[in-house]
Amino acid sequence: MCLQDQATLKKFEEFFPAEQLNFSISEDCLYLNIYTPAHSNERAKLPVMVWIHGGSLLMGGASMSDGSALSAYENLVVVIIQYRLGITGFFSTGDEHARGNWGFLDQVAALQWIQENIKHFGGDPGSVTIFGESAGGVSVSVLVLSPLAKGLFHKAISESGVALLSAMFTSHPEVIAKIVANITGCDTSSSAAMVHCLRKKPEEEMILNFQQQQQVAIIPAVIDGVFIQKNPEELMAGKDFSAVPYIIGINNHEYGWILPFSSGIPGLKEGMHKETILSTLQMLHPLLSVPAEFVSLLTDEYLGDTDDPVTLRDRFLDLVGDAIFVVPAIKTSNYHRDSGSPVYFYEFQHRPSSASFKPDFVKADHGDEISFVFGGAFLTDETSLSAFTDATEEERHLSRTIMKYWANFARNGNPNGEGLMEWPVYDMNEQYLELNLQQKEANKLKGNTVEFWTKTLPEKMKEKKEHTEL
Repeated sequence: MCLQDQATLKKFEEFFPAEQLNFSISEDCLYLNIYTPAHSNERAKLPVMVWIHGGSLLMGGASMSDGSALSAYENLVVVIIQYRLGITGFFSTGDEHARGNWGFLDQVAALQWIQENIKHFGGDPGSVTIFGESAGGVSVSVLVLSPLAKGLFHKAISESGVALLSAMFTSHPEVIAKIVANITGCDTSSSAAMVHCLRKKPEEEMILNFQQQQQVAIIPAVIDGVFIQKNPEELMAGKDFSAVPYIIGINNHEYGWILPFSSGIPGLKEGMHKETILSTLQMLHPLLSVPAEFVSLLTDEYLGDTDDPVTLRDRFLDLVGDAIFVVPAIKTSNYHRDSGSPVYFYEFQHRPSSASFKPDFVKADHGDEISFVFGGAFLTDETSLSAFTDATEEERHLSRTIMKYWANFARNGNPNGEGLMEWPVYDMNEQYLELNLQQKEANKLKGNTVEFWTKTLPEKMKEKKEHTEL
């Protein structure tokens, strides 16, 4: 696996029922895993699905997922790629000394390799679907926007992550570059000095540990004019992207447990007080894409006049989940729809039976859909993080259903097929599919919330700013 802090990774692995594996890390990490059906040969021309893992662009690896069930049940080639992470993947000085976006360029290189070689594994280079979750979903969304990836894939699926998460991108990488150089004990007097010093560091000093990650939550990608030509929202608004069929979706409790718990948010189990919520939001505000001075507008909207700690906690978790995942996903769907390309939207709603270690209030948490997408219930190798050996019969059925939708989409650019509930295309009525033990069609997901974030909040921020300036 690519360089990353193994202690942080271990912390995350505790959330999964799989046996703990010790993955080795190395700077030499640009590998990919290929899963093909047993009978396939060079003439098979099977659809190809390329998985990009999540992990905040700081952690994760290909061997944490297992594509064998998806490949075997759905008769397609599954490729799971790796890309450089953290400092080695995204460090940028904003000039010729370190342009940045190396991790994204690795993803492009993997897609180029697939174009040239996948036919030898029975795959069709003319039918490639990229899919990913969290930072992997963001990566997919960025590849849809990047001119360097045009023509290297033909369909896209973003699960719980899109490129409108502004904390993932910067136009001023030099600010973060200086923080990173300070942490690693490098001279910050010039770009050349920083890069020269970092290049000489041993591998272990190029990894941000958990404490250091508190100083620099994420090393963002850079709007470099080459890989990402403009701010993602500008590109989307200008319809400046690959016009491919796109599945976009979220889970109904994105900020339910795994993310707030691993960030050390206080009061999750017993409930939260308004003061705690305010101070936490001040800390999280870069992720919310809202300047610190406007955080009170969010609390006014979400918290209401209750003092009940449990209600307050629930509303706080909704606020952050909406800001980071739900609203960006819906905005991206709207931009993509307006360009005339087909979009299919889903909300995954099932709390897995394996989530017994999470408190009862948690619904479908961030990452909960992954084991259903990969057929975790049918994997015999329990070391895979997507293995889900204790799945109920209904959960096995849900997993087969989701695999079918995803594979139909990879084959035809449309998830629908025989024996499946009709998944409507996302149009002006904003229809979407609720993915649960029983599927259901719905429309205008969180309509009032989206209205608040996209219309009311910008207006209120403008008013407040003008009032302050007077």
